[in-house]
Amino acid sequence: MFVSGTASILHADLDAFYASVEQRDDPSLRGRPVIVGPGVVLAASYEAKAYGVRTAMGVAQARRLCPGAVVVTARISAYVEASRAVFAVFEDTSPIVEGLSIDEAFLDVGGLRRVAGPPEEIAARLRRDVLERVGLPITVGVARTKFLAKVASGVAKPDGLLVVPPEGELAFLHPLAIERLWGVGRVTSATLRSRGIATVADVAQLPAEALVSILGPASGRHLHALAHNLDPRPVVVGRRRRSIGSQCALGRSRRTFSDIDAVLLGLVDRVTRRLRAAGRVGRTVTLRLRFDDFSRATRSHTLDRATADTRTVLAAVRRLLADATPLVRARGLTLVGLAVANLDDDRAVQLALPFDHSDGAALDAALDGVRDRFGSSAVTRAVQLGRRQGIQAPMLPD
Repeated sequence: MFVSGTASILHADLDAFYASVEQRDDPSLRGRPVIVGPGVVLAASYEAKAYGVRTAMGVAQARRLCPGAVVVTARISAYVEASRAVFAVFEDTSPIVEGLSIDEAFLDVGGLRRVAGPPEEIAARLRRDVLERVGLPITVGVARTKFLAKVASGVAKPDGLLVVPPEGELAFLHPLAIERLWGVGRVTSATLRSRGIATVADVAQLPAEALVSILGPASGRHLHALAHNLDPRPVVVGRRRRSIGSQCALGRSRRTFSDIDAVLLGLVDRVTRRLRAAGRVGRTVTLRLRFDDFSRATRSHTLDRATADTRTVLAAVRRLLADATPLVRARGLTLVGLAVANLDDDRAVQLALPFDHSDGAALDAALDGVRDRFGSSAVTRAVQLGRRQGIQAPMLPD
């Protein structure tokens, strides 16, 4: 696949997004350490991060690290509104925008030089427009590839701009720590560092076969390519999701299994409604759990047929949670996530169950209609009344 010879891909990433929105809307918070909670840290301003506060940390621990922090309750609707405004700026900047999440996107500006100037000028103007029109700081990385543009924005944070010219790509990339490579998390980092591999240059010096022997075929070849800045992926407009999911932060307080089940009900309702609204069905149901000690667990089940039926997905999720019960009891649960993958564009094909569930599809349709007309909170399951549901993160449209 063709890769441009010029640095014309922008990775634009809002800085400490939730916390920045809070500081924008409340001038008394500007310049102060801000934690968005409650219960678990959903976001922290850079003033709070300087004290060691990190996302997913318990707020009580964050307060101990940063006693002067101001803790504010998350306002999801405000973040969604701010995201929409920022994406309007992206789309005014370039017709080729690929959203990654509600606070970051890739933009291809390679064809705009005659009408808008060189990429570095476009990037500077984009940062200025987001600040003036939305009131938020944003960091932009500019490079020939998506991978390197994202790395550049990470290095430039906060509130910066970094252009990596083609002739200086490897000189910029190779001194960086291995954690800058996509796909290098805590486990992979520990594996590589135990073998004396600490920088991207160390990875680049290894033959692909050596990395494959250490990490396996997929990860080994992936990291070998990135260490040489081999990333032919174009910026794609309107890419459809390969999975549809949602997650909910529960905080650090212990939850009963009936409380967790009520949260799962809400997640399943949300995900299956999004599937139906997008005209999609899926076969693989994945449950993701994060525990008090920050460890994680994933459980998946593939259905016989693709579906968007609420009861079918709920039954699968409950079986997955039952399988993880010993871990939940031993470690406590701070976050639960659900995703449905192996998506198809066909209309929902109901999974054959030992009972007639045709009324389930009719009920789903009726509830969708009420929520579309009166809002997502217009109808609530009885088991969810009076229970704390946690905080569900906003996402890009499906």
